[in-house]
Amino acid sequence: MTAILSVSLASCGQATDDNRTEISVWSWEPSMGEVVRRFEKANPDIRVKWTNISGYDNLNTAIQDGYGTPDVAQIEYYALLQYAVSGQLLDLTDKIGSDYSNFFTLGTWSSVQLAGHIYGLPMDSGPMGFFYNEDVFRQAGVDATKIKTWDDYYEAAKKLKEIGVYIAADSGDGSFYDAMVWLAGGQPFHTSADGKTVTIDLDEDAGTQRFTEFWQKMIDEGLVDTTSATWSDRWKSSVSTGTIASVFSGAWMPSLLLSNVPGAAGLWRVAPMPTYGGQPANAESGGSALTVLQLTRKPDAAYRFVDFVAHNAQGISARVDGGAFPADYDTLNSADFLDKTTITNDRGIEIPYFGGQKFNRVLSEAAEDVPIGYQYLPFEVYARSDFKSTVGQAYEWSSSFHDYQQRQEAIEMGMKDEEGNPLEPLEKPGKKVSLSDGLAQWQKDLREYGFNQGFTIK
Repeated sequence: MTAILSVSLASCGQATDDNRTEISVWSWEPSMGEVVRRFEKANPDIRVKWTNISGYDNLNTAIQDGYGTPDVAQIEYYALLQYAVSGQLLDLTDKIGSDYSNFFTLGTWSSVQLAGHIYGLPMDSGPMGFFYNEDVFRQAGVDATKIKTWDDYYEAAKKLKEIGVYIAADSGDGSFYDAMVWLAGGQPFHTSADGKTVTIDLDEDAGTQRFTEFWQKMIDEGLVDTTSATWSDRWKSSVSTGTIASVFSGAWMPSLLLSNVPGAAGLWRVAPMPTYGGQPANAESGGSALTVLQLTRKPDAAYRFVDFVAHNAQGISARVDGGAFPADYDTLNSADFLDKTTITNDRGIEIPYFGGQKFNRVLSEAAEDVPIGYQYLPFEVYARSDFKSTVGQAYEWSSSFHDYQQRQEAIEMGMKDEEGNPLEPLEKPGKKVSLSDGLAQWQKDLREYGFNQGFTIK
Protein backbone atom coordinates (compact mmCIF):
# COMPACT_ATOMS: atom_id res chain seq x y z
CA MET A 1 0.00 0.00 0.00
CA THR A 2 1.39 3.36 -0.92
CA ALA A 3 1.39 6.59 1.03
CA ILE A 4 -1.96 8.28 1.54
CA LEU A 5 -0.94 11.27 3.63
CA SER A 6 1.83 12.25 5.95
CA VAL A 7 0.54 14.50 8.70
CA SER A 8 1.64 14.50 12.31
CA LEU A 9 -1.29 14.10 14.65
CA ALA A 10 -1.07 14.12 18.41
CA SER A 11 -3.63 11.91 20.07
CA CYS A 12 -5.89 12.70 22.96
CA GLY A 13 -4.25 14.44 25.87
CA GLN A 14 -2.22 17.21 24.23
CA ALA A 15 -0.74 18.41 27.52
CA THR A 16 3.01 17.90 27.85
CA ASP A 17 3.38 18.83 31.54
CA ASP A 18 2.58 15.40 32.92
CA ASN A 19 4.49 12.38 34.10
CA ARG A 20 3.25 9.97 31.47
CA THR A 21 5.68 8.05 29.30
CA GLU A 22 5.33 9.30 25.74
CA ILE A 23 5.76 6.94 22.81
CA SER A 24 5.65 7.81 19.14
CA VAL A 25 3.71 5.66 16.69
CA TRP A 26 3.88 5.75 12.90
CA SER A 27 0.85 4.17 11.25
CA TRP A 28 -1.51 4.79 8.34
CA GLU A 29 -4.39 2.82 9.88
CA PRO A 30 -7.49 5.11 9.55
CA SER A 31 -8.95 3.98 12.88
CA MET A 32 -5.74 4.55 14.85
CA GLY A 33 -7.12 7.70 16.48
CA GLU A 34 -9.88 5.69 18.17
CA VAL A 35 -7.41 2.94 19.08
CA VAL A 36 -5.15 5.49 20.77
CA ARG A 37 -8.05 6.95 22.73
CA ARG A 38 -9.00 3.52 24.03
CA PHE A 39 -5.39 2.63 24.85
CA GLU A 40 -4.73 5.82 26.79
CA LYS A 41 -7.91 5.33 28.79
CA ALA A 42 -6.82 1.78 29.71
CA ASN A 43 -3.17 2.82 30.22
CA PRO A 44 -3.21 6.24 31.91
CA ASP A 45 0.56 6.18 32.45
CA ILE A 46 1.33 6.28 28.70
CA ARG A 47 0.76 9.04 26.15
CA VAL A 48 0.79 8.20 22.46
CA LYS A 49 1.88 10.59 19.74
CA TRP A 50 0.53 9.21 16.47
CA THR A 51 1.86 10.24 13.06
CA ASN A 52 -0.37 9.24 10.15
CA ILE A 53 2.22 8.14 7.61
CA SER A 54 2.99 5.28 5.26
CA GLY A 55 5.74 4.27 2.88
CA TYR A 56 9.29 3.54 3.98
CA ASP A 57 11.41 6.45 2.77
CA ASN A 58 10.86 8.46 5.95
CA LEU A 59 11.48 5.45 8.16
CA ASN A 60 14.67 4.57 6.30
CA THR A 61 15.90 8.15 6.59
CA ALA A 62 15.19 8.27 10.34
CA ILE A 63 16.98 4.96 10.90
CA GLN A 64 19.96 6.08 8.84
CA ASP A 65 20.18 9.43 10.66
CA GLY A 66 19.83 7.75 14.05
CA TYR A 67 17.21 10.15 15.39
CA GLY A 68 13.53 10.85 14.88
CA THR A 69 12.65 7.18 14.64
CA PRO A 70 9.31 6.15 16.10
CA ASP A 71 9.06 3.73 18.99
CA VAL A 72 6.36 1.76 17.15
CA ALA A 73 5.90 1.41 13.40
CA GLN A 74 3.32 -0.26 11.20
CA ILE A 75 5.20 -2.35 8.64
CA GLU A 76 3.70 -4.48 5.92
CA TYR A 77 4.49 -8.18 5.93
CA TYR A 78 6.43 -7.96 2.69
CA ALA A 79 8.76 -5.35 4.22
CA LEU A 80 9.08 -6.81 7.72
CA LEU A 81 11.68 -9.42 6.73
CA GLN A 82 14.00 -6.74 5.37
CA TYR A 83 13.91 -4.74 8.60
CA ALA A 84 14.27 -7.86 10.75
CA VAL A 85 17.25 -9.19 8.79
CA SER A 86 19.00 -5.81 9.05
CA GLY A 87 18.50 -5.67 12.85
CA GLN A 88 16.14 -2.68 12.93
CA LEU A 89 13.31 -4.38 14.85
CA LEU A 90 13.20 -5.40 18.49
CA ASP A 91 12.98 -9.15 19.04
CA LEU A 92 9.67 -9.64 20.86
CA THR A 93 9.94 -13.38 21.39
CA ASP A 94 10.41 -13.20 25.16
CA LYS A 95 7.38 -10.92 25.55
CA ILE A 96 4.95 -13.17 23.66
CA GLY A 97 2.46 -15.36 25.52
CA SER A 98 2.18 -19.06 24.79
CA ASP A 99 -1.31 -18.70 23.31
CA TYR A 100 -0.33 -16.20 20.61
CA SER A 101 0.53 -18.81 17.97
CA ASN A 102 -3.05 -20.09 18.16
CA PHE A 103 -4.59 -16.63 18.45
CA PHE A 104 -3.44 -15.36 15.04
CA THR A 105 -4.11 -16.93 11.66
CA LEU A 106 -1.39 -19.20 10.35
CA GLY A 107 -0.30 -16.97 7.48
CA THR A 108 -0.06 -13.76 9.47
CA TRP A 109 1.74 -15.40 12.38
CA SER A 110 4.35 -16.91 10.08
CA SER A 111 4.82 -13.50 8.44
CA VAL A 112 6.18 -11.87 11.62
CA GLN A 113 8.84 -14.51 12.25
CA LEU A 114 12.42 -15.03 11.15
CA ALA A 115 14.54 -17.98 12.21
CA GLY A 116 12.17 -18.76 15.07
CA HIS A 117 12.09 -15.23 16.46
CA ILE A 118 9.11 -12.86 16.50
CA TYR A 119 9.50 -9.27 15.31
CA GLY A 120 5.96 -7.91 15.43
CA LEU A 121 2.31 -8.70 16.06
CA PRO A 122 -0.13 -9.06 13.15
CA MET A 123 -2.57 -6.17 12.77
CA ASP A 124 -4.55 -7.37 9.80
CA SER A 125 -4.42 -9.61 6.77
CA GLY A 126 -4.99 -8.98 3.10
CA PRO A 127 -6.71 -11.82 1.24
CA MET A 128 -7.61 -10.32 -2.11
CA GLY A 129 -11.07 -9.27 -3.20
CA PHE A 130 -12.59 -7.94 -6.41
CA PHE A 131 -13.94 -4.52 -5.36
CA TYR A 132 -16.15 -2.93 -7.99
CA ASN A 133 -18.59 -0.09 -8.61
CA GLU A 134 -21.85 -1.96 -9.19
CA ASP A 135 -23.58 1.08 -10.66
CA VAL A 136 -20.95 1.52 -13.39
CA PHE A 137 -20.83 -2.19 -14.21
CA ARG A 138 -24.61 -2.19 -14.54
CA GLN A 139 -24.44 0.74 -16.97
CA ALA A 140 -22.03 -1.28 -19.09
CA GLY A 141 -24.35 -4.29 -19.02
CA VAL A 142 -21.96 -6.41 -16.94
CA ASP A 143 -22.91 -8.58 -13.97
CA ALA A 144 -19.68 -8.54 -11.97
CA THR A 145 -20.80 -11.48 -9.82
CA LYS A 146 -20.49 -13.69 -12.91
CA ILE A 147 -16.86 -12.77 -13.56
CA LYS A 148 -15.05 -15.97 -12.59
CA THR A 149 -12.11 -16.19 -14.99
CA TRP A 150 -9.53 -13.80 -16.41
CA ASP A 151 -11.25 -14.20 -19.77
CA ASP A 152 -14.52 -13.05 -18.15
CA TYR A 153 -12.67 -10.06 -16.70
CA TYR A 154 -11.18 -9.24 -20.12
CA GLU A 155 -14.59 -9.30 -21.80
CA ALA A 156 -16.02 -7.09 -19.05
CA ALA A 157 -13.15 -4.64 -19.52
CA LYS A 158 -13.99 -4.30 -23.22
CA LYS A 159 -17.63 -3.51 -22.43
CA LEU A 160 -16.61 -0.92 -19.85
CA LYS A 161 -14.26 0.70 -22.35
CA GLU A 162 -17.22 1.18 -24.69
CA ILE A 163 -18.77 3.57 -22.16
CA GLY A 164 -15.47 5.36 -21.50
CA VAL A 165 -14.49 3.52 -18.32
CA TYR A 166 -11.34 1.65 -17.32
CA ILE A 167 -11.90 -1.58 -15.43
CA ALA A 168 -8.74 -0.93 -13.41
CA ALA A 169 -5.70 1.30 -13.00
CA ASP A 170 -2.10 0.15 -12.75
CA SER A 171 0.80 2.49 -13.43
CA GLY A 172 3.44 -0.03 -12.40
CA ASP A 173 2.88 -1.15 -8.82
CA GLY A 174 5.22 -3.91 -7.62
CA SER A 175 2.97 -4.91 -4.73
CA PHE A 176 0.04 -5.47 -7.12
CA TYR A 177 2.22 -7.44 -9.52
CA ASP A 178 3.55 -9.69 -6.76
CA ALA A 179 0.03 -10.38 -5.47
CA MET A 180 -1.26 -11.29 -8.92
CA VAL A 181 1.69 -13.59 -9.55
CA TRP A 182 0.87 -15.28 -6.23
CA LEU A 183 -2.76 -15.58 -7.34
CA ALA A 184 -1.56 -17.21 -10.56
CA GLY A 185 0.32 -19.85 -8.57
CA GLY A 186 3.73 -18.27 -9.02
CA GLN A 187 6.68 -18.53 -6.65
CA PRO A 188 9.49 -16.51 -8.22
CA PHE A 189 11.30 -15.76 -4.95
CA HIS A 190 12.68 -18.12 -2.31
CA THR A 191 14.49 -17.08 0.84
CA SER A 192 16.22 -19.45 3.25
CA ALA A 193 15.03 -19.68 6.86
CA ASP A 194 17.89 -17.49 8.06
CA GLY A 195 17.23 -14.91 5.34
CA LYS A 196 20.73 -15.17 3.84
CA THR A 197 20.23 -17.23 0.67
CA VAL A 198 17.91 -15.99 -2.07
CA THR A 199 16.63 -17.52 -5.30
CA ILE A 200 15.18 -15.22 -7.98
CA ASP A 201 13.37 -16.85 -10.91
CA LEU A 202 11.18 -14.34 -12.71
CA ASP A 203 11.99 -15.51 -16.23
CA GLU A 204 10.98 -19.16 -15.83
CA ASP A 205 8.39 -19.14 -13.05
CA ALA A 206 5.10 -20.34 -14.59
CA GLY A 207 2.79 -18.12 -12.51
CA THR A 208 4.84 -15.02 -13.30
CA GLN A 209 4.71 -15.75 -17.01
CA ARG A 210 0.97 -16.55 -16.89
CA PHE A 211 0.00 -13.24 -15.33
CA THR A 212 2.49 -11.25 -17.40
CA GLU A 213 1.01 -12.53 -20.64
CA PHE A 214 -2.54 -11.73 -19.54
CA TRP A 215 -1.75 -8.26 -18.21
CA GLN A 216 0.24 -7.39 -21.32
CA LYS A 217 -2.89 -8.06 -23.38
CA MET A 218 -4.96 -5.84 -21.08
CA ILE A 219 -2.43 -3.01 -21.37
CA ASP A 220 -1.93 -3.38 -25.13
CA GLU A 221 -5.66 -3.02 -25.75
CA GLY A 222 -5.93 0.08 -23.56
CA LEU A 223 -8.20 -1.60 -21.00
CA VAL A 224 -6.12 -0.50 -17.99
CA ASP A 225 -5.43 3.09 -16.97
CA THR A 226 -1.63 3.12 -16.90
CA THR A 227 -1.33 6.79 -15.90
CA SER A 228 -3.16 6.87 -12.54
CA ALA A 229 -1.09 5.64 -9.61
CA THR A 230 -3.21 4.04 -6.91
CA TRP A 231 -3.97 6.50 -4.07
CA SER A 232 -2.90 9.50 -6.16
CA ASP A 233 -5.33 12.43 -6.39
CA ARG A 234 -5.96 11.50 -10.01
CA TRP A 235 -6.81 7.92 -9.05
CA LYS A 236 -9.14 9.00 -6.25
CA SER A 237 -10.90 11.43 -8.56
CA SER A 238 -11.38 8.74 -11.23
CA VAL A 239 -12.69 6.22 -8.69
CA SER A 240 -15.08 8.85 -7.33
CA THR A 241 -16.49 9.65 -10.77
CA GLY A 242 -16.65 6.01 -11.84
CA THR A 243 -14.13 6.25 -14.69
CA ILE A 244 -12.07 3.61 -12.86
CA ALA A 245 -14.62 0.95 -12.02
CA SER A 246 -12.87 -1.69 -9.94
CA VAL A 247 -9.84 -2.63 -7.88
CA PHE A 248 -8.10 -5.91 -7.11
CA SER A 249 -6.99 -5.33 -3.54
CA GLY A 250 -6.52 -6.74 -0.06
CA ALA A 251 -9.32 -7.15 2.44
CA TRP A 252 -8.17 -4.00 4.24
CA MET A 253 -9.55 -1.99 1.31
CA PRO A 254 -12.99 -1.12 2.80
CA SER A 255 -11.57 1.27 5.39
CA LEU A 256 -9.38 3.00 2.82
CA LEU A 257 -12.14 3.31 0.23
CA LEU A 258 -14.29 5.00 2.84
CA SER A 259 -11.57 7.41 3.96
CA ASN A 260 -10.29 8.24 0.47
CA VAL A 261 -13.41 7.97 -1.72
CA PRO A 262 -16.31 8.75 0.64
CA GLY A 263 -18.53 10.04 -2.15
CA ALA A 264 -18.86 6.57 -3.68
CA ALA A 265 -20.48 5.11 -0.58
CA GLY A 266 -23.31 2.72 -1.39
CA LEU A 267 -22.19 2.11 -4.97
CA TRP A 268 -19.44 -0.46 -4.35
CA ARG A 269 -19.54 -4.22 -3.80
CA VAL A 270 -16.98 -6.97 -3.38
CA ALA A 271 -16.77 -10.37 -5.09
CA PRO A 272 -14.27 -13.25 -5.12
CA MET A 273 -11.19 -12.80 -7.27
CA PRO A 274 -11.43 -14.01 -10.85
CA THR A 275 -8.71 -16.57 -11.58
CA TYR A 276 -6.93 -17.90 -14.64
CA GLY A 277 -9.09 -21.00 -15.04
CA GLY A 278 -11.99 -20.10 -12.77
CA GLN A 279 -11.04 -22.39 -9.90
CA PRO A 280 -11.15 -20.76 -6.44
CA ALA A 281 -7.74 -19.36 -5.58
CA ASN A 282 -6.42 -16.31 -3.83
CA ALA A 283 -3.37 -14.45 -2.58
CA GLU A 284 -2.43 -11.91 0.05
CA SER A 285 -2.06 -8.28 -0.92
CA GLY A 286 -0.57 -6.21 1.85
CA GLY A 287 -1.46 -6.79 5.44
CA SER A 288 0.62 -5.31 8.25
CA ALA A 289 2.23 -5.93 11.59
CA LEU A 290 2.93 -3.50 14.39
CA THR A 291 6.59 -3.52 15.39
CA VAL A 292 8.88 -1.99 17.99
CA LEU A 293 12.00 -0.30 16.64
CA GLN A 294 15.34 -1.46 17.97
CA LEU A 295 16.34 2.16 18.69
CA THR A 296 13.48 2.77 21.13
CA ARG A 297 14.32 3.83 24.67
CA LYS A 298 10.87 2.79 25.89
CA PRO A 299 10.53 -0.85 24.84
CA ASP A 300 8.08 -1.86 27.55
CA ALA A 301 5.62 0.98 26.92
CA ALA A 302 5.97 0.48 23.17
CA TYR A 303 5.20 -3.22 23.42
CA ARG A 304 2.18 -2.56 25.64
CA PHE A 305 0.75 -0.45 22.85
CA VAL A 306 1.53 -3.07 20.19
CA ASP A 307 -0.13 -5.75 22.28
CA PHE A 308 -3.22 -3.61 22.85
CA VAL A 309 -3.62 -2.88 19.14
CA ALA A 310 -3.13 -6.45 17.91
CA HIS A 311 -4.12 -8.73 20.81
CA ASN A 312 -6.58 -6.81 22.98
CA ALA A 313 -10.30 -7.04 22.14
CA GLN A 314 -10.76 -3.27 22.48
CA GLY A 315 -7.95 -2.48 20.08
CA ILE A 316 -9.02 -5.09 17.56
CA SER A 317 -12.69 -4.07 17.58
CA ALA A 318 -11.84 -0.39 17.03
CA ARG A 319 -9.96 -1.27 13.86
CA VAL A 320 -12.49 -3.83 12.62
CA ASP A 321 -15.36 -1.38 13.10
CA GLY A 322 -13.37 1.01 10.92
CA GLY A 323 -13.15 -1.54 8.11
CA ALA A 324 -9.89 -3.37 8.89
CA PHE A 325 -9.69 -7.08 8.20
CA PRO A 326 -8.59 -8.95 11.34
CA ALA A 327 -5.70 -11.35 11.77
CA ASP A 328 -7.13 -13.28 14.72
CA TYR A 329 -9.38 -16.33 14.61
CA ASP A 330 -11.85 -15.14 17.25
CA THR A 331 -12.84 -12.04 15.30
CA LEU A 332 -12.81 -13.77 11.93
CA ASN A 333 -15.27 -16.36 13.19
CA SER A 334 -17.57 -14.01 15.09
CA ALA A 335 -21.10 -13.34 13.85
CA ASP A 336 -20.70 -9.61 14.55
CA PHE A 337 -17.82 -9.46 12.11
CA LEU A 338 -19.30 -11.71 9.44
CA ASP A 339 -22.65 -9.93 9.44
CA LYS A 340 -21.31 -6.37 9.31
CA THR A 341 -22.87 -4.20 6.62
CA THR A 342 -21.35 -0.86 7.63
CA ILE A 343 -17.98 0.77 8.15
CA THR A 344 -17.49 3.31 10.94
CA ASN A 345 -15.85 6.53 9.77
CA ASP A 346 -13.53 8.77 11.80
CA ARG A 347 -16.55 10.64 13.25
CA GLY A 348 -18.12 7.45 14.56
CA ILE A 349 -20.84 7.30 11.88
CA GLU A 350 -21.69 3.91 10.41
CA ILE A 351 -21.63 4.03 6.61
CA PRO A 352 -23.17 1.27 4.40
CA TYR A 353 -20.37 1.67 1.87
CA PHE A 354 -21.17 -1.61 0.14
CA GLY A 355 -24.88 -1.00 -0.13
CA GLY A 356 -25.88 -3.33 2.70
CA GLN A 357 -23.73 -6.24 1.48
CA LYS A 358 -22.20 -8.48 4.17
CA PHE A 359 -18.80 -7.80 2.67
CA ASN A 360 -16.79 -9.54 5.37
CA ARG A 361 -18.39 -12.88 4.52
CA VAL A 362 -17.02 -12.62 0.97
CA LEU A 363 -13.58 -11.69 2.22
CA SER A 364 -13.53 -14.37 4.93
CA GLU A 365 -14.34 -17.04 2.40
CA ALA A 366 -11.63 -15.64 0.14
CA ALA A 367 -9.11 -15.96 2.96
CA GLU A 368 -9.65 -19.72 2.99
CA ASP A 369 -8.33 -19.95 -0.58
CA VAL A 370 -4.94 -18.35 0.09
CA PRO A 371 -2.15 -20.93 -0.23
CA ILE A 372 0.76 -20.79 2.21
CA GLY A 373 4.24 -20.77 0.76
CA TYR A 374 4.70 -17.59 -1.25
CA GLN A 375 7.89 -15.88 -0.13
CA TYR A 376 9.12 -12.31 -0.21
CA LEU A 377 12.66 -11.16 -0.72
CA PRO A 378 14.69 -10.06 2.34
CA PHE A 379 15.17 -6.79 0.41
CA GLU A 380 11.59 -6.46 -0.81
CA VAL A 381 11.36 -2.72 -0.08
CA TYR A 382 14.19 -2.11 -2.52
CA ALA A 383 12.68 -4.59 -4.99
CA ARG A 384 9.37 -2.77 -5.18
CA SER A 385 11.06 0.57 -5.59
CA ASP A 386 13.19 -0.82 -8.41
CA PHE A 387 10.10 -2.34 -10.04
CA LYS A 388 8.96 1.18 -10.92
CA SER A 389 12.18 2.01 -12.77
CA THR A 390 12.39 -1.33 -14.61
CA VAL A 391 9.01 -2.94 -15.26
CA GLY A 392 7.52 0.53 -14.94
CA GLN A 393 9.10 1.45 -18.29
CA ALA A 394 6.59 -0.86 -20.00
CA TYR A 395 3.72 1.11 -18.48
CA GLU A 396 5.29 4.41 -19.52
CA TRP A 397 5.78 3.17 -23.09
CA SER A 398 2.18 1.97 -23.23
CA SER A 399 0.86 5.33 -22.03
CA SER A 400 2.93 7.17 -24.61
CA PHE A 401 1.83 4.81 -27.37
CA HIS A 402 -1.87 5.14 -26.57
CA ASP A 403 -1.51 8.95 -26.40
CA TYR A 404 0.17 8.85 -29.80
CA GLN A 405 -2.61 6.69 -31.26
CA GLN A 406 -5.35 8.91 -29.89
CA ARG A 407 -3.69 12.04 -31.29
CA GLN A 408 -3.33 10.41 -34.71
CA GLU A 409 -7.00 9.47 -34.70
CA ALA A 410 -7.96 13.01 -33.71
CA ILE A 411 -5.83 14.45 -36.53
CA GLU A 412 -7.44 12.11 -39.06
CA MET A 413 -10.87 13.28 -37.87
CA GLY A 414 -9.86 16.89 -38.49
CA MET A 415 -10.06 17.96 -34.85
CA LYS A 416 -8.43 21.24 -33.84
CA ASP A 417 -6.88 22.68 -30.71
CA GLU A 418 -8.49 25.32 -28.46
CA GLU A 419 -7.31 28.11 -30.77
CA GLY A 420 -8.76 26.47 -33.85
CA ASN A 421 -5.46 25.29 -35.27
CA PRO A 422 -4.89 21.78 -36.64
CA LEU A 423 -3.55 19.42 -33.99
CA GLU A 424 0.15 18.69 -34.09
CA PRO A 425 1.21 15.03 -34.04
CA LEU A 426 2.95 13.69 -30.97
CA GLU A 427 6.40 12.18 -31.18
CA LYS A 428 6.10 8.50 -32.05
CA PRO A 429 7.29 6.26 -29.19
CA GLY A 430 10.43 4.25 -29.80
CA LYS A 431 10.77 0.50 -29.75
CA LYS A 432 8.13 -1.21 -27.63
CA VAL A 433 9.05 -1.98 -24.03
CA SER A 434 7.07 -5.02 -22.88
CA LEU A 435 6.42 -6.25 -19.38
CA SER A 436 8.74 -9.17 -20.11
CA ASP A 437 11.52 -6.73 -21.04
CA GLY A 438 11.00 -4.94 -17.75
CA LEU A 439 10.96 -8.18 -15.75
CA ALA A 440 14.29 -9.22 -17.27
CA GLN A 441 15.87 -5.95 -16.17
CA TRP A 442 14.22 -6.20 -12.75
CA GLN A 443 15.64 -9.68 -12.24
CA LYS A 444 19.11 -8.48 -13.23
CA ASP A 445 18.90 -5.56 -10.80
CA LEU A 446 17.64 -7.74 -7.95
CA ARG A 447 20.40 -10.29 -8.37
CA GLU A 448 23.07 -7.59 -8.44
CA TYR A 449 21.61 -5.75 -5.47
CA GLY A 450 21.27 -8.92 -3.40
CA PHE A 451 24.84 -9.94 -4.13
CA ASN A 452 26.14 -6.47 -3.21
CA GLN A 453 24.21 -6.62 0.06
CA GLY A 454 25.97 -9.84 1.04
CA PHE A 455 23.25 -12.36 0.19
CA THR A 456 23.98 -15.63 -1.55
CA ILE A 457 22.04 -15.40 -4.83
CA LYS A 458 20.91 -18.42 -6.80
